[in-house]
Amino acid sequence: MSAAPQIKVPATYIRGGTSKGVFFRLQDLPANCQVAGEPRNQLFMRVIGSPDPYAAHIDGMGGATSSTSKCVILSKSSQPEHDVDYLYGQVSIDKAFVDWSGNCGNLSTAAGAFALHAGLVDPARIPENGICVVRIWQANIHKTIIAHVPVSNGQVQETGDFELDGVTFPAAEIVLEFMNPSDDDGEGSSMFPTGNLVDELDVPEDVVTGGKLKATMISAGIPTVFVNAADIGYTGTELREAINSNPAALARLEAIRIAGALRMGLIKTPAEAATRQHTPKVAFVAPPTDYVSSSGKTIAAKDIDLLVRALSMGKLHHAMMGTAAVAIGTAAAIPGTLVNLAAGGKALESVRFGHPSGTLKVGAAAALVDGQWTVTKAIMSRSARILMEGWVRIPG
Repeated sequence: MSAAPQIKVPATYIRGGTSKGVFFRLQDLPANCQVAGEPRNQLFMRVIGSPDPYAAHIDGMGGATSSTSKCVILSKSSQPEHDVDYLYGQVSIDKAFVDWSGNCGNLSTAAGAFALHAGLVDPARIPENGICVVRIWQANIHKTIIAHVPVSNGQVQETGDFELDGVTFPAAEIVLEFMNPSDDDGEGSSMFPTGNLVDELDVPEDVVTGGKLKATMISAGIPTVFVNAADIGYTGTELREAINSNPAALARLEAIRIAGALRMGLIKTPAEAATRQHTPKVAFVAPPTDYVSSSGKTIAAKDIDLLVRALSMGKLHHAMMGTAAVAIGTAAAIPGTLVNLAAGGKALESVRFGHPSGTLKVGAAAALVDGQWTVTKAIMSRSARILMEGWVRIPG
């Protein structure tokens, strides 16, 4: 019996923040995958090993979680004053689709480092030793990200002593600046798509008695629906197992996400939510309290400003998505949002929040201009490291 041989495509497997993904240079992809369309989607799904009814990704590079089912394409930038274009695909685990509707903040870190590794940055801009400022155009959401990448002997410095909760080993620190992260030119009319800092969502009775749930809906970093943990029966100290092992809980949280997506104008019917799993995110917040993280480390209430738990692709995230951290930092800086109120209700330029794996600090510069809240940038630190490089093989 004759069979098509496997094809091999140059690829690099990178950890960025608390995520992992398969990175490609645009010019290395097969010709029919260098443009958007079904061939590219099929390639990415087969690389990751999706759709997988066993939800294990045994026959692919994915790790069977939303944090590890990702592919990235980088190319020299088509935009003035930028170094690279960065395109991100979130691959569904058990369904046959790739979600292109948002960014991955964690892999934005790796995008800055990979731009140097892949020879996509002008050598004249790379110091022999010091910090290389990589100007990234995020092609999914049409936003600028500035990555401050450490360089030693002309190469990306990957090792160091920067520790990031949710990542076992230390590495070199990469500072990210998300410039003008609010959605003022996308699907929402402004950073707050409804024009309100707090809305009441219509949700099923099994979500909350009375079917009315307070929510802050914001488009900054990534569209996110924030609700109070206490309103839906949680404390904000939950770890993954408490949520992800409970199908009824996941269904209730998905109902909140759908209600928020409809109110934000991201979907027109509830059925559309099934093909837009990456956005919006749904997160629940609570005032600070002591808890034990997934690593067994005790997080003291005095060391954090608030608690946040967020879902990604239908499951509670083991730490925090980078783009959701931008949304958290931005919402915390604006008095009156549920995030700000959980953090004490005062003006905040940065917050340290508790998540299942530990804590994370994020800063945001927000201002009220002509009656509209705007944010100029959000800042956080992550790290990135190449895990493997060479070729990924895909059945022809």
